[in-house]
Amino acid sequence: MTSHTPQPPPSGAPGEHETYVVGVDYGTLSGRALVVRVSDGAELGTATTEYPHAVLETTLPGSEVRLPPDWALQVPEDYRHVLRTAVPAALAEAGVDPAHVVGIATDFTACTMVPTLADGTPLDEVPGLEGRPHAYTKLWKHHAAQPQADRITALAAERGETWLARYGGLISSEWEFAKGLQLLEEDPELYARTERWVEAADWIVWQLCGRYVRNACTAGYKGMLQDGAYPSRDFLAALDPGFADFVVDKVEHPIGELGERAGGLTAEAAAWTGLPEGIAVAVGNVDAHVTAPAARATEPGQMVAIMGTSTCHVMNADVLREVPGMCGVVDGGIVAGRYGYEAGQSGVGDIFGWFVDHGVPPSYAQQARAAGETVHELLTRLASAQQVGEHGLVALDWHSGNRSVLVDHELSGTVVGLTLSTRPEDVYRALLEATAFGARVIVETFRHAGVPVEEFVVAGGLAKNHLLMQVYADVLRLPLSVIGSAQGPALGSAIHAAVAAGAYADVTAAAERMGRVRRGAFLPDEAAALRYDRLYAEYVALHDHFGRGDGLMRRLRALRREAVASRGSAPGSGAGSDDGSGAGSGAGVPEAARETEGALA
Repeated sequence: MTSHTPQPPPSGAPGEHETYVVGVDYGTLSGRALVVRVSDGAELGTATTEYPHAVLETTLPGSEVRLPPDWALQVPEDYRHVLRTAVPAALAEAGVDPAHVVGIATDFTACTMVPTLADGTPLDEVPGLEGRPHAYTKLWKHHAAQPQADRITALAAERGETWLARYGGLISSEWEFAKGLQLLEEDPELYARTERWVEAADWIVWQLCGRYVRNACTAGYKGMLQDGAYPSRDFLAALDPGFADFVVDKVEHPIGELGERAGGLTAEAAAWTGLPEGIAVAVGNVDAHVTAPAARATEPGQMVAIMGTSTCHVMNADVLREVPGMCGVVDGGIVAGRYGYEAGQSGVGDIFGWFVDHGVPPSYAQQARAAGETVHELLTRLASAQQVGEHGLVALDWHSGNRSVLVDHELSGTVVGLTLSTRPEDVYRALLEATAFGARVIVETFRHAGVPVEEFVVAGGLAKNHLLMQVYADVLRLPLSVIGSAQGPALGSAIHAAVAAGAYADVTAAAERMGRVRRGAFLPDEAAALRYDRLYAEYVALHDHFGRGDGLMRRLRALRREAVASRGSAPGSGAGSDDGSGAGSGAGVPEAARETEGALA
């Protein structure tokens, strides 16, 4: 593992002969633009635009049709809105001449799918289709395709499909094929109207350069492209005869490698952004994967955790191994020449936000206001005063299902050990710890499969919470490094823009000059680590009981769906939770807290 010491960016006004790039990070609730100097990665200007429609979880825009649980949709016009607003604002703040900008790159949540016509027009923009839920973009945390994912997994295992092991033996409801199969089975007419089934990461690049290029990252991790091939026509036909030509008709497309130029900025997109027409537009990428170069974590053994509403874990290795429950391994999936691995946790910051919104009495909010703190800060301060195990609790971090290593979004959260003396700060700390335990399950699974993890590198807004970071260091027994940028994905995109513009030979070389990281920012405390070993053993017992054995959580979810359906929801008609519980959706978490994760300072 190579270690680097980043140099601080030079101060002063932008130089006359400098060149710049723009990175745009599309998150769950907003898009952020960042203007970066090519020579050293200095971040000169940034702006954030919230999506006007946020996440559609109960109804469609202008509709009163109540929608079933576990859906999460978005409006693609909101993504264009970011280009029109955040990019010009970031340029204005940076004070650079747009004529000196040489490239732009974007990253996106994944797997976020846009059904389009052949020219890239989203179906929700086709007259007459705006009232059809399946015409909208399915956000990454749309989990209503779990039955389809289960069938894909079962059939692949039965047939001995070799690609299944590349995904840890389980296919996620978040991915392209499960969501596509749901579309076919619940709205076959719209399925027939869908001419392209496009990752949002590629759709936004299409909007920028007028050319559809499918990026290698999402194709491999979310589209099950392995060794140059997708699942076969025979396999798809066995799932559903109408699904046989899904790849040929809607998915298959030329692949662009990460850091390559997808095309030049069109005149229309130049007018949106205020950038010069014809500058380099990089091939699309995923918000998590693009962050690794920003954190100078492209060497084997460095696991990068992008911690926000959820957490995505990515790392490079020189070896190809089959890791149970991982989200995929792709040759060149993060940087060229290495195998890129991905795992993840479906709920992290969302869980903390949900608890603050729904599990804390008004007296705590009053106390926080009196102290000039947020409720998150108050709970963190109170929880920090505790010894490990003092609260007498252990929790499961499955409020939005389990992505790794169980890959089951029917699972749900729980807290064991509650008594009449339990206080909110006790539960809050137990939830923080539960996410750390979930991360340890992932790390240990990688190690047992022969992919060593030697350093844990954190990016994302949750890195601001020092208690949370120390808990992770103690639970994982690993040095915790922290990215030196508050805009990791946007900086990573800027790095890719610089490569696409020809300023650097490859992503690794660009990361050496433009990336930022604080090595060993948090080190494990042995006494705390020993206590956490005991709590972790209890977590694993609970994890295996509910996740691998007892089907209670799935039965409860089935009962919930039946109850919701009995109230008159239209089957297959919507997104998210309609009962206010926020299960699987992060509902109730304030938008600013969910998107910036800054509430956990």
